[in-house]
Amino acid sequence: MTWLEPQTGAITEPHPTALSRPYWAGCARGELLFQRCLDCHGATHTPAVVCAHCGSQALTWEASSGRGTVYSWTTVWRPVTPAYTTPYVPIIVDVEEGWQLVSNLVDCDHEAVRIGLPVTVRFHRTVGGTTLPYFRPAD
Repeated sequence: MTWLEPQTGAITEPHPTALSRPYWAGCARGELLFQRCLDCHGATHTPAVVCAHCGSQALTWEASSGRGTVYSWTTVWRPVTPAYTTPYVPIIVDVEEGWQLVSNLVDCDHEAVRIGLPVTVRFHRTVGGTTLPYFRPAD
């Protein structure tokens, strides 16, 4: 059994753009943000200029509850680069507001993950200074 923790090495850092900057600023404040369409009320995670549901440009940023369930997962034993500590468990989270996010599972044994596992967001600052959203099992 191996306890999952956030990565502590010099991992790959995101490069925020003008479009994604609000998302990363939210993470730095401990807020998980997503976009909501003011016309159809559809939720979108990947920052966009038009709604993926109806094509409207009326998108606004909204704070998520940070709660969801594991949709899918895998355990990585061979890291992308030597900076990554293994194992780590990438997960796809069905966030309760109706969108999905790829992240990593932490604060549990690597064998505890399962589809449908309730999770909640936990933010962690990397050595490069970016705050990333990880997920942990919900209490």
